[in-house]
Amino acid sequence: MTWSATARGAHQPDNTAFTQQRLPAWQPLLSASITLPLFFCAGLAFIGLGLGLYYSSNGIKELEYDYTGDPGTGNCSVCAAEGQGRAPPPNCSCAWYFSLPELFPGPVYLYYELTNFYQNNRRYGVSRDDAQLSGLPSALHNPVNECAPYQFSATGLPIAPCGAIANSLFNDSFSLWHQRRPGGPYVEVPLDRAAIAWWTDYHVKFHNPPLVNGSLALAFRGTAPPPNWHRPVYELSPDPNNTGFINQDFVVWMRTAALPTFRKLYARIRQGNYTAGLPRGAYRVNITYNYPVRVFGGHKLIIFSNISWMGGKNPFLGIAYLVVGSLCILMGFVMLVVYIRYQDQNEEEDDDE
Repeated sequence: MTWSATARGAHQPDNTAFTQQRLPAWQPLLSASITLPLFFCAGLAFIGLGLGLYYSSNGIKELEYDYTGDPGTGNCSVCAAEGQGRAPPPNCSCAWYFSLPELFPGPVYLYYELTNFYQNNRRYGVSRDDAQLSGLPSALHNPVNECAPYQFSATGLPIAPCGAIANSLFNDSFSLWHQRRPGGPYVEVPLDRAAIAWWTDYHVKFHNPPLVNGSLALAFRGTAPPPNWHRPVYELSPDPNNTGFINQDFVVWMRTAALPTFRKLYARIRQGNYTAGLPRGAYRVNITYNYPVRVFGGHKLIIFSNISWMGGKNPFLGIAYLVVGSLCILMGFVMLVVYIRYQDQNEEEDDDE
């Protein structure tokens, strides 16, 4: 059979500019007059933005304390020594005393930080059951295999919540006290523990199973808490709107970190006489020391910090912009020198001709 240009085959596209790829296209010819200003403008923009981010980050105030309990570092070392090699560690309390010579401007955020803790480990990161955490009754009693070895208890009961992430829930607690005048009594500073989790996590991903006869405890009947927990999930808080799978501390912990050193929000300080920040004076942080970190060579810190328009303290972002901007400026000067040098040679060759 002879092919004809006028006869359309079954797979022949329409004879249009779009299907036949005849649309007009812009093919820029990059010259020195276009490329060099582009590099210089981009470099200046990056440097300006980097300076703004860097100085904004440096303007954020932070106050931190390592309460891991290494020998000779404070009274938390007693708790660390008592819990060494014991699982679970015994209940222990310690305190951190500090003074502020001036106002610590608000809003003030209270974080805890862990080091050398690899939440980004692949086996650890998948050790959870999202269907169970969403409140499905069928998943509550049939956890997925990824939760193993924290899938079923020693007695054969399904663990709720299952998995290694939930089993390693951070369980230290803190309270802040303020001595307004020397020799006076300490007054407790109100810590706002509400809405510390991501909105999408709290309202979309995490739900409690349906109540049974109005009781959350009956909804979890037939399940066991994770091995490292001292109480079941429905007793995490006396507040019915902050217990079970929707407990704020639990939801915050279940969002795993990408790096081995990470911070997680514990509370905000923005109520009562502390809306403008922490006034000058003496302070005491009471620490309930439960979470063991020395077994894996980690450290745990408590951090007070405020924020700026760019968020929390993060000098890396500003430094990265400064480095990229400086490289753009440097490459612009290199190309300018090359352009001037070879332009002179081309002009000399044209004159010889």
